[in-house]
Amino acid sequence: MAKIFTYRGKTFDEIKKLSLGEFAEMLPARERRTIKRGFTEPQKTLLKCIREEKKDPKTHCRDMIVIPEMVGRIIKIHNGKEFTMTKITDEMLGHRLGEFTQTRKKVAHSSPGIGATRSSASLSVR
Repeated sequence: MAKIFTYRGKTFDEIKKLSLGEFAEMLPARERRTIKRGFTEPQKTLLKCIREEKKDPKTHCRDMIVIPEMVGRIIKIHNGKEFTMTKITDEMLGHRLGEFTQTRKKVAHSSPGIGATRSSASLSVR
């Protein structure tokens, strides 16, 4: 049996029917105040692309809050170097887009170079 997603006691279908103001009342204080203050111009542009059903919109707006009309879409979010494809699911509601794209990579070191350690200094360089 599949688990039914609920957010603050409401199913996703009920949340989808709410207006943006009513949805904002369900969010934590910081996100609620951000939505009530209004969206910035880049955020408005992203919403316009989503509403026009544009295929895989790209955005630098990592501070955009996930709202119900974004769910089910694939959005390319900038991580500082490149755009990573992120599928928006219903569990992401109320979070910010930047939380789902890592900005740092795992450091993978190779073997030390010549002169990096005392033992490698005695090796002949040919």
